[in-house]
Amino acid sequence: MPVLPDPGAVADLDDATFPDAVAAEGYALVDYFAEWCGPCHMFAPVFKKMAKDHAGVRFYKLDSERAPEARKTVKIPGLPYFALYKDGAFIEGLSTSKREKLTELLARHGLTGGA
Repeated sequence: MPVLPDPGAVADLDDATFPDAVAAEGYALVDYFAEWCGPCHMFAPVFKKMAKDHAGVRFYKLDSERAPEARKTVKIPGLPYFALYKDGAFIEGLSTSKREKLTELLARHGLTGGA
């Protein structure tokens, strides 16, 4: 059974929950982070706010060092790294700590925020 966050919330993933979560129907945005990553921690509140603004996307966080199998599914050039999936397929990834860049990624796929 996939992990489905409440609308506007961010759910945590690990190697066990990752496959079903991204395979569920619709869009999923995964924030690959690490505990030692300062920009990851600084961006976390922005990511939570974006989850509230983008009801058509499931938002997830995944500790990239504690989930080596999930980490292998994408090429991560730097952290934080955001991967967009649709119906289980990887669509696009982006390494950024700028809200505007992540908003642009979502907008390219017709996923604009409300609220």
